[in-house]
Amino acid sequence: MRAIIVSKKDIAGMNIKECLLRLFDFKEINEEFEEEKVYEILVEREKIKLYTTKKESINCENIDEKIDADFIVFATKHQSKSGIASLSVHIQGNWSKAEFGGSDRKLCIADADYLRDCLFRIKELASNNKYEIIQECTHHGPYLAKTPCMFIEIGSSEKQWPDKEAGEIIAETIMSIIPKTPKHYKTAFGIGGLHHCPNFTKVMEKSDLAFGHICPKYMLNNLNKEIITQAIERNTHECEEVILDWKGLSQYKQKITKMLDELKIKYKKTKEISS
Repeated sequence: MRAIIVSKKDIAGMNIKECLLRLFDFKEINEEFEEEKVYEILVEREKIKLYTTKKESINCENIDEKIDADFIVFATKHQSKSGIASLSVHIQGNWSKAEFGGSDRKLCIADADYLRDCLFRIKELASNNKYEIIQECTHHGPYLAKTPCMFIEIGSSEKQWPDKEAGEIIAETIMSIIPKTPKHYKTAFGIGGLHHCPNFTKVMEKSDLAFGHICPKYMLNNLNKEIITQAIERNTHECEEVILDWKGLSQYKQKITKMLDELKIKYKKTKEISS
């Protein structure tokens, strides 16, 4: 079973929920979650359930202990000071102190295949749209210990969150990708660069790599051997590549490469990925 979770506190989440119920044949079932109705649909022999939580999505710690699913998608808002209109995907986790949900220095389990397929499906559906399509770095909560999960979001302000066109794109992306077993790519861990990971997206566009966890430049001072190991191990598939955004490592080039060498982890630079 796959689960979609939306928050009552989230305008974008409620927008996506309305689009899911309107566009797809979800049925109300005899089940409640946090005193809210639960909906279900069967797609290609895969059961999909739609749950509504009263908490903010980033505070749904270990919700996989209450929901028995093999994959969980949080459909929610993205918020940033820039206010740039965006549709985004990412994995949860904290490279340092947990300031926005989750646990200190703990990463969720990433399914890079689902993440990549959702990213490029959004790009297809929103090809003539006004939104920037991005995979973000690993950030914020909630922390889920045992179940692979991801965020799919409408950003970045109250102007975009209720947009029905955006809600429909996210709803259609979820329902065209999540019920299926995705194509398998080479799982990669990305280190360096900007929060919205443009260089790693370019790498995916010309390779068979799919990025699960990505540690951005602004978090590199918190990177140590333990959390590097965690980023490689906390994936549904073996992490086959570590890719460095070389310019995006800034002053941390020597620190990062030294740790990787000591861990006997091979790495490549983004510019080394051939077309």
